[in-house]
Amino acid sequence: MASVINVPQFAQLQFGPEGVQLIDVRSPSEYATGHIPGAVNMPMDQVQSRLPDLEREGRIVLVCQSGQRARMVAGLLEPCGKELRILEGGTSAWIKAGLPVVATSVTRWSLERQVRFAAGLFVLTGVVLALTTSLYWIYLAAFIGAGLTFSGVSGLCPMGSLLGLMPWNRGASCNFEATKASKSQCA
Repeated sequence: MASVINVPQFAQLQFGPEGVQLIDVRSPSEYATGHIPGAVNMPMDQVQSRLPDLEREGRIVLVCQSGQRARMVAGLLEPCGKELRILEGGTSAWIKAGLPVVATSVTRWSLERQVRFAAGLFVLTGVVLALTTSLYWIYLAAFIGAGLTFSGVSGLCPMGSLLGLMPWNRGASCNFEATKASKSQCA
């Protein structure tokens, strides 16, 4: 069974002589919004296919946002005989302790959370409109339910793809041509 380690214990262990492999099991978009320095992103749904990426010897600390997914992954990895620890409170506890995080994206919510919110909002809207105006609005809720079912079965998420194109989900871009033109004008 994996043991639980708190943030001060982990900080001491991380910079100790033995070292530790830190695995962040959150989605890539969650990881990009802020992760513990040195963490390797191995999303929960990829753990079994990425077992060779784990250190053969030494300690492995699993982390997610709050610790729940890390516990689930620890359950998956227990048969492998690894020395597993779970960071209590996850990345949230790390941030609350005032320790640094690496952020590569300005997304405030993970894409998965955005999809859940949008789907829930559409279903709720469809049901409320069906009850108050016309029963035909129930088809909106049915359509979203069918889309979520399709997503679960196929692994494709059209709503997630659409939300990924939204301005708040795009990273900063760099226009090299504009940069070259402005440098040549300055010379």
